[in-house]
Amino acid sequence: MSTIYDYIGIGLGPFNLSLACLLQPLPNTRGVFLDQRSEFNWHPGLMLDDAHLQTPFMSDLVTLADPTHPLSFLNYAKQQGKLYSFYIREDFFLLRKEYNQYCRWAIEQLDNVAFNQRVSEVHYSEQEQCYLVHCEQLEQGNVTAHSVLKAKKIIVGTGPAPHWPANAQASERCSHASGYLYRKQHIQQAKRITLVGGGQSAAEIYYDLLQDIHQYGYELHWLTRSPRFFPLEYSKLTLEMTSPEYVDYFHALPAEQRDQLIQQQKNLYKGINQSLINDIFDLLYRLRLEAPVNTRLLTHSRLEQVFESADQLRLRCQHTELNQSFEVATDQLILATGYARQWPEFLQPVHARICWDQQGRPDVQRNYSIDVQGNEIFVQNLELNTHGFVTPDLGMACYRNSWLVRAITGVEHYPIEQRIAFQDFTIPSDWQLPAHNNAAEKECSA
Repeated sequence: MSTIYDYIGIGLGPFNLSLACLLQPLPNTRGVFLDQRSEFNWHPGLMLDDAHLQTPFMSDLVTLADPTHPLSFLNYAKQQGKLYSFYIREDFFLLRKEYNQYCRWAIEQLDNVAFNQRVSEVHYSEQEQCYLVHCEQLEQGNVTAHSVLKAKKIIVGTGPAPHWPANAQASERCSHASGYLYRKQHIQQAKRITLVGGGQSAAEIYYDLLQDIHQYGYELHWLTRSPRFFPLEYSKLTLEMTSPEYVDYFHALPAEQRDQLIQQQKNLYKGINQSLINDIFDLLYRLRLEAPVNTRLLTHSRLEQVFESADQLRLRCQHTELNQSFEVATDQLILATGYARQWPEFLQPVHARICWDQQGRPDVQRNYSIDVQGNEIFVQNLELNTHGFVTPDLGMACYRNSWLVRAITGVEHYPIEQRIAFQDFTIPSDWQLPAHNNAAEKECSA
């Protein structure tokens, strides 16, 4: 009889990697995390030299679950002989390259991960009461073998896919920000470069290209549909919204209200580091002392359509505040338009075992499960509409994974915080009015 694992994780980004680290030392727990890539590399197309994480170093793979865990960033720095340099540097925010190196180091210590394994289908066996995970072994992109693994629980962490707005498609003239560094030299040969998007990646790319604008002599334009270049909200009481209490509060709201809140809270998780905004302004100021800077920055600008001809792109845009259309001609278009949730096709065979909301989205329960049993299929970074803007936050990975460890093992190996915020997000129980008082007030107002 083949082995039935306690868990199988599908996808190995930072969230599932964190879970792999937390599960590895636990006794009597067997499982594996599968990834179709040949190695871990986190957003390699955006691995700019000066790019930082937007969360402090304690949001590493394990520290907020277990500060004594051997796979913490601080232990990594110690093992690499970099701890004192990190201490002297006095910067809580890791370079993105540094974080990537740390994750790769952690993987080297794990025996519950497997690369070059593409999951094609997941089925459920009523007879064996477990999930059957169909895998394709890859070698340089080619399938060399097939296998079926069995598990009691599945954790899906395959990540989002680049979002392409309007009718834009990848071409020699049009690319997504996720592949920026692979195309940078080609892009800089153009006479006109246009960047669309208003988040951190857009700002990092604009700043990177702006530094060479006089050397190459290109035009560089930055459009965003946002009403301004929003800084990431980073005040301490706002950060308390990345807390267990706020997740509880948000999850209990009606679905329609949650959707409205997510739209209102974009600058809480999609904003630009304020220091980078300042760096961009300062660089523009310095460059203008040398020569006119051939650049334009325009807000309220929604990309409606992309027209491609042999020698250029034409971008049809709408100024949402003026309610006017306009057109931009460009030679290179970079779309820093973020990522969209990508529902894994390999889960189609177990569609009937999954809970869905009225809009056809997986209805993620408070414990991050999506199956009708509420304790078999779990998701990472697919619960934005149910758990709120903390979903993609690296700082909440250990909290979510502590829940998942408990669900997988039945034991709370890592203490799960219940209350960490000074503020309340719902009405305190001793302030609430009896239901009949509220009803009477509504009657009077009518």
